Amino acid sequence: MRSRKTIHVISAHAEGEVGDVIVGGVTPPPGNTLWEQRSFIEKDKTLRNFMLNEPRGGVFRHVNLLVPPKHPDADAAFIIMEPEDTPPMSGSNSICVSTVLLDSGILPMQEPYTDIVLEAPGGLVYVRAECRDGKAQRIFVQNVPSFVDKINVPLEVEGLGTIMVDTAYGGDSFVIVDAQSLGFDIVESEAKAIAQLGVKITNAANEQLGFTHPTNPNWKHISFCAFCGPIETTDKGFSSKSAVAIQPGKVDRSPTGTAVSARMALMHAKGLMTVGQELMATSIIGSQFNGKIIETTQVNGHPAVIPQISGRGWITGTHQHMLDPDDPWPEGYKLSDTWGA
Repeated sequence: MRSRKTIHVISAHAEGEVGDVIVGGVTPPPGNTLWEQRSFIEKDKTLRNFMLNEPRGGVFRHVNLLVPPKHPDADAAFIIMEPEDTPPMSGSNSICVSTVLLDSGILPMQEPYTDIVLEAPGGLVYVRAECRDGKAQRIFVQNVPSFVDKINVPLEVEGLGTIMVDTAYGGDSFVIVDAQSLGFDIVESEAKAIAQLGVKITNAANEQLGFTHPTNPNWKHISFCAFCGPIETTDKGFSSKSAVAIQPGKVDRSPTGTAVSARMALMHAKGLMTVGQELMATSIIGSQFNGKIIETTQVNGHPAVIPQISGRGWITGTHQHMLDPDDPWPEGYKLSDTWGA
């Protein structure tokens, strides 16, 4: 075998959403902070293209790069690469990273619980893993502060007319819509329609509403559209179905941890949910994340909540991705049949 590079990956998924983890073959990107390292990867594109583009990747794939942490309290750090974004934080990816770190032995596991601190580009993430028989059975992630930006504002969407939406941040930025009013029950057969409409709504929200994080002016766009189903009351709080449309046009297979966080912040701001209550979110494939509001806080004077999400992750394999010197597509390629225009 000939190869100009060999990147070592442990593949994983969290409640159905792929979140592979690079464990070797890549030197840490330049930067004094994790955000600077993330920004280098975003602008340079070499690693993103190699791992996410076909023939090695695809629109279904997220990849996380393990790097030495910058913060003294962190046990490990990771940079998230999604199909079109390099986000501050991701719930499903943090569960994948935690699962890989513990199940593969990169970090030591203790039963029945292992506590670790991860550093994401958006801040520190506090993890408790419920461990049994050498496996991280469930990952509990205390997410970054989550908050509402806009509540019940009009948005013009081509083909729909005017709809009312909310915008919120839960480690990433969302435009949130009522799925039922748009004719969706959030079932598998609706995935393509949700993905296509979600991209249109996200693009319209960026053009008409915008978003800028109050303490990170470099994050100034809305990433996703969250379709939220009706809320039902449970013994511990609430349950609901949801589906998140991801650029360039796919639906998250998991319930999307950052969306659960953003939705809990929205429910809290509307007076529908209080500290200590839980939200069980069910995805389009029936997988579940459990969310909980831990406490309230502020982000630069902006009311916010500290959310916790939990879910399960599984390792699916190990891979060595290589580049033959004669490969005519060293950075891969994208086609509009799956990647959109």
